[in-house]
Amino acid sequence: MSTTTNQDGAAPGGIATMIRHRRVLVASLAGTTIEFYDFYIYATAASLLFGPLFFPAESKSAQLMLSFATIALAFIARPLGAAVFGHYGDRVGRKSTLVASLMLMGGSTFLIAFLPTYAMVGWVAPLLLCTLRFGQGFGLGGEWGGAALLAVENAPSGWRARFGMMPQLGAPLGYIAANGLFLTLGLWLSDEEFVAWGWRLPFVASALLVIVGLWVRLKLGETQEFRAALEAEPPAAVPLAELLTRHVRATLAGTLGAVACFGLFYICTAFALSYMAGSLGLPRTQALAIQLGAIFMMAFGIILAGWWSDHLSARRVLIAGCAATVVLGFVFGSGFDAAAPAKLFAILAVALFIMGFTYGPLGEWLTSLFPPRVRYSGSSFAFNVGGILGGAAAPIAAQYLVTTYGIGAVGLYLTAAGALSLIGLVWLARD
Repeated sequence: MSTTTNQDGAAPGGIATMIRHRRVLVASLAGTTIEFYDFYIYATAASLLFGPLFFPAESKSAQLMLSFATIALAFIARPLGAAVFGHYGDRVGRKSTLVASLMLMGGSTFLIAFLPTYAMVGWVAPLLLCTLRFGQGFGLGGEWGGAALLAVENAPSGWRARFGMMPQLGAPLGYIAANGLFLTLGLWLSDEEFVAWGWRLPFVASALLVIVGLWVRLKLGETQEFRAALEAEPPAAVPLAELLTRHVRATLAGTLGAVACFGLFYICTAFALSYMAGSLGLPRTQALAIQLGAIFMMAFGIILAGWWSDHLSARRVLIAGCAATVVLGFVFGSGFDAAAPAKLFAILAVALFIMGFTYGPLGEWLTSLFPPRVRYSGSSFAFNVGGILGGAAAPIAAQYLVTTYGIGAVGLYLTAAGALSLIGLVWLARD
């Protein structure tokens, strides 16, 4: 049976090709969903619980900032993971590297469930927490780039952005699973039970998800473009060194281009959750429910942006999303009103919908910046360093801004993040 592509870029119709494409899409989506579930159950627990559980009771604000600092720690680990996993991904292959990153991420998350608290062992507790959080970040540093390559390098003609958006869909799906479980536990358990042991259950559940992810990924073969690159020439001896000497402009542009999506996400999730449950005094279950509803708009934005990118270009769609982020920052704080939960939901839903346009096309755009021999290293490094600039400091900076200047100042962080991404996207002025 022949395999063809229609004029609109429709997926090829060969049965074997369709099965292979389906496996690729499921594997790229399932893996990142699990990885982001692991990452977000930590962010949720850090926003709600980890301050008093793992740090000394100097003040509630200090505990919260220390808890947010452990979120930032993972962003420092992510570029290191990107460098190590990118090295082997460009030299050995995408598949085996993705399996290793999933096992490291899953193991670190599972062990958090069994950590002692500060009241039990003192400073040993935050030390162990930071160690495992570092492991989470190191594993996730190698995950996104490999999953994006798995999708994009196996995409049929005209479908690279839509295939490339699948790893990004893992973010809202993982977040829905994480916050949905926390919300369910909050409704099922008393506050005392939830704080005493209930928060550990989502971390235990991650082990089951990792087993599913490994089963899916082990069924895949290597990508066609990577095999072709190996046949054409030997792999780079040190992919990161080649990247930073021959592809500096692309790396810097890609790094800046990824800033806005991280700023949007961590302001709208980690910071917003703690602010709603703390300063605004909303019940924890109500705050989780508002975010859970708003996150569906992020998924919708990713899907729409992926479709639009294949019909226009990924870079132009990213520019539109980042320009909208700049504008959003000036009105973001006005939506945080405890007396108007609908208004609060609306501002978060709009912000996360815009995030879909700053995030969905990244899989296609970032991977297009680099040749196959350094593509794993390049896309992973740019994505994760962009995460440091846009996401690592976001909850901490937002907490400082809201304490010092009020909630309206938090939006300026988003405006700055959108502007940085526009610099990268316009600087690399080609599709």
